[in-house]
This record gives sequence, structure tokens and C-alpha cells, in this order.
Amino acid sequence: MVVGIGTPENACPSGEPPAARLRSKCAAALNLTGQRATIRVMARFVRRVPEGDDRERMMCADCGHVAYENPKIIVGSVVLAADGILMCRRAIEPRRGYWTLPAGYLEMGETLEEGAVREALEEAEAAIAIEGILGVFNVARIGQVQIIFRAHFADPARPIFSPGPESLDVRLFGWDGIPWDQIAFPSVNWALEAWKATGSGPIGAPVGNPVYDARGVLGLAGPPVGLQSSDQP
Repeated sequence: MVVGIGTPENACPSGEPPAARLRSKCAAALNLTGQRATIRVMARFVRRVPEGDDRERMMCADCGHVAYENPKIIVGSVVLAADGILMCRRAIEPRRGYWTLPAGYLEMGETLEEGAVREALEEAEAAIAIEGILGVFNVARIGQVQIIFRAHFADPARPIFSPGPESLDVRLFGWDGIPWDQIAFPSVNWALEAWKATGSGPIGAPVGNPVYDARGVLGLAGPPVGLQSSDQP
């Protein structure tokens, strides 16, 4: 199997010459830098607590190299037009067929703003301009941090959009027309409510998780009885 590996500083520090490392079971490491090489072996990673650490990590069973697993960064936007808010109906799992905001994983080498602009182009074929950060949301349940911007169409007088490869449909919804019972993820609600609190006025400090789910662990279970999704800390 041909796999991607990182640069030597991210590769397995076995002390062997490069040619020997490529022949060993320790040769594979995660592609952490975006630079690629090819090898034809895989390391045997197991979960252990490294010396001096306090939690389990993925470690090479042969040399002890630690492959750190860190939360993923999600970037997206509440994109505004005169006729409403841009939303995408997902064409992929999870939550295929449900409505979301244009958002996705930040890529290597991107700024947060660049990633949000790219996601709008990929999912809604929309050119947008970033205004500022609406919210920063923790979704600890799946190891994500989500940064959601307020944005508008690059040409506000002529908003152009259509479904990208990951969208079944793309529409502008007024607030009362948003399909609230078909929203893909709780954080979509949080972002929409963050926009509702500011509208088109000045953007204040980014909002965070609602008080009932401060760590982002409830998932689709939603808020406990008696708490509304608009309850913010």
C-alpha cells in the first residue's frame, strides 16, 4: 500500500538511515505537513500512555513514536442576501438531505477566512466576502472546534449560487422560512441564532456554545426540557 508520510521531523525517529526506515515497520507516520512521499509499509500503532504523559496516545509499537490526534477545525459562514440566508441541503453523509450552512474542514495552508470562502464556493458555488466572526463553538463529542463567520455575497446586488458537488439544493431562506425541523447539526442552529442576535449591525464578541451544551456533547439529542436552543452563556 502506498501512503503519505510527513517530513523527516514527523517521521518515526528510530535513528535508522532513511533506506532502513523505509524497510521497517516503523517507517509510516501521519502526513502532518501536507508534504508527501511514498512508502509501502505501515507502522503498528497501538494506544498507550507515553512516558511523562497523562493520557493514551497512538504510538508506534516498535519505536515509540507518538502520532498526536488533535481536534479538527471547521470553518463556515452565515451568508446574507437581501432575500435571506444561504443554506445548503447536504448531498453526503452524515445527515444527507438535511440543511446546513456552507462549512467544512479547514485545509492545510489556509487561514480561517480563506477556508470559509472556499467552502461557500465548493458547496454553493457562491463568491462571498467575510465580515467577521459570529461564533466559536466547541463540539467535544467529535473533536471539533467550529468558527463561523458572518458574510455577504461578493456582489450583493447580484447574488449567484447553485448546488456544488456536496449539495442537493441551495436556497435563500428568510428567518421564518428556515426549515428548522430539517437542520443537519445543532451548531447550525447556534450559528443562525448568533446571526439573529446581531442582524446586520456591528459584530460584537463571538458567541459560544449555549449554556445547556457548553462542551458540545449532546449531539442531535438537543437541549434538556425547559431550555431553549437560544439560551447563550
